[in-house]
Amino acid sequence: MSKRTRAARPQAPKLPKGEAEQVRIRHEIGHDFALKDDKFGRKRLAVGTSEANRVYEVSNDGYTSTGGIVRVRNVDPLLGITSLSRQQREAGLRYREDFRCSQQASVKPMRWSERVDGGRHGGGIADSVLDAGRAHAAATRALCHWEVATVVQKVCCAGGSIKSLAEQTGEGRDVVTKLLKVGLDLLAVHYGMMLRRRA
Repeated sequence: MSKRTRAARPQAPKLPKGEAEQVRIRHEIGHDFALKDDKFGRKRLAVGTSEANRVYEVSNDGYTSTGGIVRVRNVDPLLGITSLSRQQREAGLRYREDFRCSQQASVKPMRWSERVDGGRHGGGIADSVLDAGRAHAAATRALCHWEVATVVQKVCCAGGSIKSLAEQTGEGRDVVTKLLKVGLDLLAVHYGMMLRRRA
C-alpha cells in the first residue's frame, strides 16, 4: 500500500510543558494513582485532583532510577509544614477562608463622578462578603507586626512557600518559619482557639 492511499492517523497533541516529566517521575516511583490514559493511549495527569497538582522534583543525588531523590512539593504550605500545631493550621485555614470570601465580590471599578444608589435592593456587596472582609481585617490587625503579617499573608492567602519567602527576604528558612508560627499563634488567640501565653 502506498503512502498516499494509507489513511492518515490523527496526531496526538503535545503534552503541556513539564507534564511529561511529571508523568515519567510518578510512573518510575510507583505513584501512578494520579495518572490516567488519554484517547491516544498516553499516560496523563488526572487534571483537577490535588494529587495531580503536586510537583515532584528530582535532585541530582543519583539514588533512584529517576536520576535523583524525588521530593514532593506540597501545593498547600499550611498542610506541607509538618511542625505546625493543629491550632496553628486551623487558624491559618480560617484566615485564608475569610480572605477568599472577602474577595468574592464582583465589584467593578467606577468613576468618581458616577452616582451611587444608597439602597441595597438587589444590588451592592453581599453581607457575607462584607462580614468576611471585616473578619479578615480584624485578624490582620491582631498580627501586630508588619513582618509577621507579611509572612502570614503570603503563606495563607497567596500560597507562597517558605523557601520562596526566604529567598525573597534574604532570611533563613528557620526565621521565616518562626515568623509564620508566631503569626499563626496570634491568629489562634484572636479566633479563641488558644489562650494567650503569659510573658
